[in-house]
Amino acid sequence: MAKFGELISVEKPVLIDFYTDSNDVENTLEILRSVVAALGDSAKVIKIDISKNEILVDALRVKGNPTFMIYKNGEMKWRQTGFQDANTLIGLVQQFV
Repeated sequence: MAKFGELISVEKPVLIDFYTDSNDVENTLEILRSVVAALGDSAKVIKIDISKNEILVDALRVKGNPTFMIYKNGEMKWRQTGFQDANTLIGLVQQFV
């Protein structure tokens, strides 16, 4: 949890993808690569495996896969469960740059 706090307590937006290996669609990786390419250094993109981070997942009440969150300065700005395309994610993160 302390490490998570460090990850989200930055001035630039942080997009987090909560996923599981058994359910992760290969497309999700490609989508996140597109997001990273479009945003460059203006934001961070992180994938967190639900099955390996159960305490964090419980604390954040992550129920679905995938669940996306955007944090800035340690504060959650947006959250959505379910598939999101690259353009949607890019547009959402850019609102907080």
